[in-house]
Amino acid sequence: MPLIYQPDEDSYLMESVLMEKLPELVLKKPSLKFLEIGCGSGIQLKAALNAGVKKENILGTDINKNAVDYCRKEGFNCIESDLFKNVKGSFDVIVFNPPYLPEDKKEPLSSALSTTGGKQGAEIINKFLEEARQHLNKEGRVFILTSSLTKKVNFKGYKKRVVARKKLFFEELNVFELRISNKNRKPKDL
Repeated sequence: MPLIYQPDEDSYLMESVLMEKLPELVLKKPSLKFLEIGCGSGIQLKAALNAGVKKENILGTDINKNAVDYCRKEGFNCIESDLFKNVKGSFDVIVFNPPYLPEDKKEPLSSALSTTGGKQGAEIINKFLEEARQHLNKEGRVFILTSSLTKKVNFKGYKKRVVARKKLFFEELNVFELRISNKNRKPKDL
């Protein structure tokens, strides 16, 4: 079984964004519903809780059963799911720190699951972006991290803005805040 993805620069960058943005969103909507796809070690679930999101309104998912079990032991509601496959309902905030690197044939399979987003790096991201629309409440937001190495991200239908950047020696990480307009919202199939 794959190990749990441990926090790194990307995780800490997303955490800082959530600690900045979530308190204001919770003030506007105290019953805010929070979903993290790919919760790994639970760092963003903890950030949501620390930022004021009610624990019962926090849901984590991961394709890795070890991560799901770990987050459950930490007291979070967490389910095993490949992206939104087992997710029911809609949310005010959806967070994803995805595998975003282009395929590297030399990378061991054990780490590729956590880091490789497809041949271009964006295949998993693009599938997530398409599925997220069906689970995002009106006025909801998506926070997603990408890299300058990620190619061909399809943000079509989303209003996007970069809310954080971090330059590393070989790449630049970006956290985007995304919203969808009513004209691009798909009917909920829930």
